[in-house]
Amino acid sequence: MIEAARSAVRTAAELLRGASASDIRFKGTPRDLVTEWDVRSEDAIRKALAPTGIAVLGEEGGQEGEGTERWLVDPIDGTVNFSHGLPIWSISIALETRAGIELGVVFAPVLGWWFEAVAGGGARDDHGEPLHVSAIDRLERAMLSTGFPYDLATRPDNNFAEWDHLQRRAGACRRLGCASLDLCLVARGWLDGYWERHLKPWDVAAGALIVREAGGAVTNTQGGAFDPHSGEAVATNGAIHEELVVELAKVRS
Repeated sequence: MIEAARSAVRTAAELLRGASASDIRFKGTPRDLVTEWDVRSEDAIRKALAPTGIAVLGEEGGQEGEGTERWLVDPIDGTVNFSHGLPIWSISIALETRAGIELGVVFAPVLGWWFEAVAGGGARDDHGEPLHVSAIDRLERAMLSTGFPYDLATRPDNNFAEWDHLQRRAGACRRLGCASLDLCLVARGWLDGYWERHLKPWDVAAGALIVREAGGAVTNTQGGAFDPHSGEAVATNGAIHEELVVELAKVRS
């Protein structure tokens, strides 16, 4: 199954190589857009995964197929970045079973960053080298990342309060615009933590597994069990996890 995921990601990456965003349309708000390449990438991934006989839940086409297993597919995570020519976007594929997320592959084609993991087998880069989270053990020294919902202009819980609070408490905060890469950079040790709400399962499933297999921690925003379908995630190197969860709770209390 990991080879099927690798092959599907490579197929989409080849399709998207040198692509430029055109035929942009909006799903609901001016910030929630989709390009022709999102659709074409997902179609290519579905075809590549079809021989596995496993259902596919994709961002653009919904679910096709039935069963207790399914692929979670984000054909272009970071479409806004992609549409502006900013190379911080990825292709993300995860396999979900009754036991949870069993494998994940995330690839940023323009940057050449490849991340993958199999449950219980560790996380690795494109050279097969193990990924390890950072050793930063205090929030005041940590670099965090986050994201904001597309309807941030009208949604009351738009993450602005958390952002403002953690800008004051953490060493630094960043916003990359690509949840799957936020997670993978925690796994890589380039970031120390990440939090976000109003997510989709295809945004976080692969990346969350990669963080865990790299030695990090992933929970919901209250520190409870992580569920890719819950819409929220906190991922860290483990050493700052409790402190980050506590600070998030202060904003919401």
